Amino acid sequence: MAFIQIKRKNDTPDPPPSGTGKLAARFRKINILLFAIAFFIMASVMTMAFSGVIANLSADYAESYAESTSEALSAHATKEIRLMSKAAHSAAVIDWLNNEYDVAKRELAFEEMAGIVGELYSFNLYVVVESSRNEYRVGDDNAAEYIAVLYEHRPIDSWYFECMESDRDYILSIDIDTYIQRKRVWIDYRVQQDGVPLGVICTGLEFSHVAGELFSHYESNNMRGLIIDSEGMIHMDSDLMDDRDFLHEKFEVPYEEVFSSSAVISAINSYLDGVDSYFTESDAPDIAKISYGPHRFITIAPIKYTNWSVMILSGPSAILDISYFIPVSITVLILLVAFALATSAADYQLIFMPLGRLDQSILMLKENHDELLYGAGRDDELGHLSSTIQDLFHKANFDALTGIYNRRFMESNLVHIVDLLSRSNDLLSVIMMDIDHFKKYNDTYGHEEGDACLKAVAEALSGTISRASDFAARYGGEEFIAVLPNTDEHGARLLAEKLLNNVRALQLPHENNSAAPYVTISIGITTGKISQKRHWEEYVKRADEALYMSKRDGRDQYTYLEFVG
Repeated sequence: MAFIQIKRKNDTPDPPPSGTGKLAARFRKINILLFAIAFFIMASVMTMAFSGVIANLSADYAESYAESTSEALSAHATKEIRLMSKAAHSAAVIDWLNNEYDVAKRELAFEEMAGIVGELYSFNLYVVVESSRNEYRVGDDNAAEYIAVLYEHRPIDSWYFECMESDRDYILSIDIDTYIQRKRVWIDYRVQQDGVPLGVICTGLEFSHVAGELFSHYESNNMRGLIIDSEGMIHMDSDLMDDRDFLHEKFEVPYEEVFSSSAVISAINSYLDGVDSYFTESDAPDIAKISYGPHRFITIAPIKYTNWSVMILSGPSAILDISYFIPVSITVLILLVAFALATSAADYQLIFMPLGRLDQSILMLKENHDELLYGAGRDDELGHLSSTIQDLFHKANFDALTGIYNRRFMESNLVHIVDLLSRSNDLLSVIMMDIDHFKKYNDTYGHEEGDACLKAVAEALSGTISRASDFAARYGGEEFIAVLPNTDEHGARLLAEKLLNNVRALQLPHENNSAAPYVTISIGITTGKISQKRHWEEYVKRADEALYMSKRDGRDQYTYLEFVG
């Protein structure tokens, strides 16, 4: 069954606050600043001894490796965490966890989770229901199967209870997937409603794939990479990449058992003392210089959104041989290249990245009409462009008088809905509405009161529609339309009755209304299965025919006509 979600917009965004600085001016200033910094560095480096150059470059080399490894694992984890959050906040999943044995709710939840599974690296999702401690596996083929009951005192089930007791929404760990007997990097995400835990959803990245991607290219003689958590436990070691037991068995060892050097242990202790929670984007790498041993530098880079860090141990030998043959003049050339790269990075940060984020924001705006475009709060060229696009989008899709969707939005989205639902031959209900004797209302009370009446009726109609997939729009004049994907005749009739009652409840006086002494509406409904042979206008036309019959038969009522294609 297909589901279409359409967000409704309540108001327009506030105007951007005033600010200073334009993109072009900031770009020129940063270019000048970077050039001054590069010139100063070049003058300084020319006076440095080769040993100092080697040491500094070795430190940068180690930091670069640590950051790239951290970002690679962060990219994996961030995507999985986002998908886990999506599943954990799904209304269908929460509803099922509250009603585990309701077959319809279970199928709806599994169907939604199967769609998420298709985006996961592992193509597997595990769910545990708190009320029963039952564990299920969901695959990308929409198949779900019961696995077992979890018990609090059984070590193999400890992961679940650790997640439930954690002060965070999710935890990360490395353990064996007992279902397929493979080692995985696990993300366990707690599902809760109003602070009450309902269960845990988890997935796992293939450990051998993650470890290989992070460390397979390291030169073991010059550099060593490890993954260490906030408790000082090492979970990955590049020196063990050829060890089959490491790749397929559980591996967890305190760092004190791996290193004998007091300087290395002291550097790690100093770093871990400052780790008290999961890392954020603002946490920066630490570099410690060791006076002896094969590894003269230790670089520790936090992995965003986890309590893990990448630790890189390296020595000057990583670039020492090459440096013997590099004259000082080459250093100047390298710095010039670095200046060019920094300028390009400034171009990207100030121009291309904001434009890319604006482009992504526009795509999100098409899906969620409450989305505030990126850059709308800036007082520069990008901010003006963003605000203009936001304003044009609002004018193109919303009725200026009533604030609800307009006919253009209705037509474009109805085309999309019919196309999507036709693939599964699902139902579509369309409701046409008309304010009874609105011309007489205008003649009696004036156009200003007529506009107020339209606003009040539009608000009542929009407020009656609660499902995210349904929407109401102003069709034209005093006519309105409601589009209800995946809604059968019974559901459409119930909504029509609510619409009638909610407009009556406004009690707007209308002395020239033949149906009642207050404002009422007439409604026409049609429901039918969608196929590619049927055009969306046919549904609107059929609902309009039903509306005509309601008006002919006395108004303030609804008429249902089955859609016959």
